[in-house]
Amino acid sequence: MKTIKILTIILCSSLFIYSCSDDDSVSDDDGPSEDSRAELYASSNTNGNPTMYDLSDQSNIETKTFLTLSTDAEGIYYDEDEDQLTQASRSMLKLNTYGDISVTEDGINLDLVLESSADLESPRDIAVNGDIFVVSDNADVDGDPNTDDGRFFVYTKTASGFTLRNTVEIGFAVWGIEFVGNDLFAVVDKTSDIAQFSDFSNVTTNTTVAPTKQITVEGIVRTHGIGFDDGTMILTDIGDAAVDSDGGFHIISNFQSKFNGVADGETLVVADNQIRVSGGSTFLGNPVSADYDADSDTVFIAERANGGGRVLAFVDASEGGNISPDINNELSGASSVYYYSE
Repeated sequence: MKTIKILTIILCSSLFIYSCSDDDSVSDDDGPSEDSRAELYASSNTNGNPTMYDLSDQSNIETKTFLTLSTDAEGIYYDEDEDQLTQASRSMLKLNTYGDISVTEDGINLDLVLESSADLESPRDIAVNGDIFVVSDNADVDGDPNTDDGRFFVYTKTASGFTLRNTVEIGFAVWGIEFVGNDLFAVVDKTSDIAQFSDFSNVTTNTTVAPTKQITVEGIVRTHGIGFDDGTMILTDIGDAAVDSDGGFHIISNFQSKFNGVADGETLVVADNQIRVSGGSTFLGNPVSADYDADSDTVFIAERANGGGRVLAFVDASEGGNISPDINNELSGASSVYYYSE
C-alpha cells in the first residue's frame, strides 16, 4: 500500500463524517469508529487497473492499485454488500466484476468473479439501481458521423453473471449517467444539456427512447461527468477538450426542485441556482467524471487531461470559485471515480 500526501495540511475533518454514495444515505453525526471505511475508487483509460484511495485517516491517504486483464476502463462501481468492484472495460467491451476488494493488497491481481458478454462498443459510465446496471455507450449507432446518437446497455446482475436485458438507443451522444431514484439522468455530450429519462428501469425492451425532459445548464460549455447525493447534483464542464486548464464543475443544490422548475427545452440559469468551481488553482481541464459526498460537501473528480490524469477532491466545494483541491493525486488516464463510505 502506498501513502500519498494531501495538497493542503489535512483534509477537513468533515470528510470523515461519512455517508454512502447511494442517494438516500444516512450519516453518523458522531464521526467514524475505528473500523469506519471511506474509500474512493478510480478507473483509468491508460491501463485498466482500478485504484483505491483509503480516506479513513485524516493525516494520510493510502492507495492500492489492483491489477486486471483490462487495458482501458471507464465507469466504476463498488458494492459493499458483496465486497465487489465493477468496471466497464473499454478494451474487453464488457462489464467485469472483481471480488474480495477489501482484503486484496496493493499490486495483486483481482479475482474476476462475474462478467458480461462482450456487447459494448465505447462504454463511458455505469449507473446502478438495485440489480440493474446501465452502461452509457457513445459509439456511433447509425454509422453517420454527422448525426449524434448513443446507447444505454441495460444489464441485470445475478449470482452467476450479467445478462443483457435490453438496449435503448437515444438521439444524442452520451457520457455520464446517474440514477436519482428510478429516473436516469444523462449528460448530453457536446452540449451543456442534461436529460431525464423517467422510470428508466421499467424500459425493458430494445427500443429508441426520447428524454422525458431535457434542459440547458447555463455556464457550462461541454458537460461530461455527473454525480448526485442527498439532493445535490454535480455536473462537470470540460470546456475545450483540447485545453487542459479550462475545466470546471457546477454544484446544484435542491436539484430536483430546480430541475422541475425549468420547462423542457429551457435553461437553468446560474443566478441563485448554481455554484461554479473553475480557474487555474483547481487543476481542472477535462473533468470527465464526478462523485459527491453531501455530508462533507466534497466533490471528487477524475481529471483526464491536466498532467496526464489526476484524481482531485474539493472539500467545502460550495465555497465555489478558483479553489485549490484538497486532494491532488496524479493518476495516468483517470477516467471515472466512485466514492463509498460507511
